[in-house]
Amino acid sequence: MPDSVFYALYHHGYARVAACTLPVALADPATNKERILEAAKNSDEQGCSLCVFPELSLTGYSLDDLRQQEVLLTETETALTELAAATIDLLPMLIVGAALRHGSALCNCAVVLHRGKILGVVPKSYLPNYREFYEARQFTACAQLRNETIRIGKYAVPFGTNLLFEAADIAHFCVAIEICEDMWVPVSPGSVAALAGATILANPSASDITVGKAETRNLLCRSQSARCLSAYIYAAAGEGESTTDVAWDGQISIFENGQLLAESERFPSGSRVITADIDLMLLAQERMRMGSFTANARAVAGDTSAWQRITSTFTPPLTNLGLRRPLNRFPFVPSDPHRLEQDCFEAFTIQVSALKQRLRNSGVKTMVIGISGGLDSTQALLTAVRAADEMGWPRTSVLAYTMPGFGTTDKTLASANILMETLGTTHEVLDIRPAASLMLRDIDHPFAKGEAVHDVTFENVQAGLRTDFLFRLANKHNGLVIGTGDLSELALGWCTYGVGDQMSHYNVNAGLPKTLIQHLIRWAITSGYFSQTVSPVLTTILNTEISPELIPATNGKIQSTEDTIGPYALHDFTLFYILRYGLPPSRIAFMALQAWQNAEEDSWPPGFPDAERKAYDLVTIRHWLGKFLYRFFTTSQFKRSAMPNGPKIMAGGSLSPRGDWRAPSDGNARLWLDELERNVP
Repeated sequence: MPDSVFYALYHHGYARVAACTLPVALADPATNKERILEAAKNSDEQGCSLCVFPELSLTGYSLDDLRQQEVLLTETETALTELAAATIDLLPMLIVGAALRHGSALCNCAVVLHRGKILGVVPKSYLPNYREFYEARQFTACAQLRNETIRIGKYAVPFGTNLLFEAADIAHFCVAIEICEDMWVPVSPGSVAALAGATILANPSASDITVGKAETRNLLCRSQSARCLSAYIYAAAGEGESTTDVAWDGQISIFENGQLLAESERFPSGSRVITADIDLMLLAQERMRMGSFTANARAVAGDTSAWQRITSTFTPPLTNLGLRRPLNRFPFVPSDPHRLEQDCFEAFTIQVSALKQRLRNSGVKTMVIGISGGLDSTQALLTAVRAADEMGWPRTSVLAYTMPGFGTTDKTLASANILMETLGTTHEVLDIRPAASLMLRDIDHPFAKGEAVHDVTFENVQAGLRTDFLFRLANKHNGLVIGTGDLSELALGWCTYGVGDQMSHYNVNAGLPKTLIQHLIRWAITSGYFSQTVSPVLTTILNTEISPELIPATNGKIQSTEDTIGPYALHDFTLFYILRYGLPPSRIAFMALQAWQNAEEDSWPPGFPDAERKAYDLVTIRHWLGKFLYRFFTTSQFKRSAMPNGPKIMAGGSLSPRGDWRAPSDGNARLWLDELERNVP
């Protein structure tokens, strides 16, 4: 594969689509044809594979009885055949609206054109004939019309509500159409089409505008895309439509699986075209994972062979077109301030409520926790304190211990002590160095002989002793050991197995990624749950470098976790897309490059420090992605297979073997590393 192909969005399972609203010339198919063609050519230059235009876009919607005029119907067919011929060299498939005769009926139709042909015609299933609408006066409803043929000039093409339009050379590209009112009924044609295999639902619409209606449209589009695990492209009529008795706003938007990808301003003057890159691979993965989707398809859609599949070849460009879709650097952390605040509230409340339930059922009287002065133990301590408050326990029932070892710094030791003191918990310093020195001497480790050997044994003697002390203290005080290790550490296996920080009685942090914890602590400062006397030490902890502090500092440089295993920002990015969607490494590398190549671009989460706003190039991304894959698939699963209980918190997933992730402890990363090697330059 040429290296340049790596940068092509179509190579990675995306497809660029467009929603268009144009000034319409009423009862003038020839003029509208030219405007549609101009927009199509512009979309072709941008690499779009699909363009959706409004309902009755060739004539205008607001014609009322003029819709039935013979001269207009004839000119409409002429314009369609000319438009089809003009698409011969264009990439995008066009969906345009037209009134067409079929036998004795006049039908409100969406016509699909591509590469010089009319591929098929989908009629409107349900006609609005209430309040300001009178469509049934001119049109015939076609909900039951299937497997028929319609003639348009020289073309005799498939006609019916059971048409799906597929790409021979774009994986998972399958388009179905529902027209305006079809979306507003309880069981829409698009819902059934999605169950039959459509991944893209297109809605050519001429919905007029009243106060508050745009919000309802967005709600319907968003919910339809979420329920159907699909993309949804909505294109409404706007400028040029008659305002005799109603008005129009030209609303266009593109959704995917409940997420808004793109929208234009409303009431535009002139043409508006929005584009977005929909993730067909993600949609296919979501449907495969959600077994109830297929079960529902079998129950509702029935025999999918009843659907007529029309295939066309696109030959999409395998060049660098960039990527047009929202893509967070931190997929576990929303960049919208209001959503981030909501997520922090919910995450913290899940932790607290889960811990309270465990405490009630266990019959214990205390919580035992080790405090390092770092992010994870701080978050766990805040959770324990809040749980005690809500249960009516004194904060002194939280037995907090800081346990300095050979690498503990004065800064973190001070932070731990101040944190425990200001929160009002029981707190004690338990120095593990004498016990660690004894164990190192008993196992004949070189460090006990004065040699500066700081190997994994040296580190794990300390990590293990800390947990050993906590468990015995819990025995002594009728308590539970509260775990502090987070989701990111579990993914990387960055924890000491057994009698170490991998183990606890209940781990409240097991569902939290490292990149979210710092925001939870920022949120805790302003939440009102804790006295403002705690805020300064929380701020200090936020500004402390992540370190296990097991190895003594060298020349003033402390042991750095991220120097050893890589940036948590990149690892959490990879974890989200491996765990939630099962995407291949090359795809994750492509996405990470789009998200991380420019530190100056917006979408940083609120409160994220300017000094930490970094950029990563493909070489760096590829390197740390390989490290993640090896650790995640080869060396770490045995730790996760034996992890203690803890609540799932993020929709992105958890790694509990009883909950969200089941994998063999003796797996290996060969397939993933080979794919990375082959497909990422």
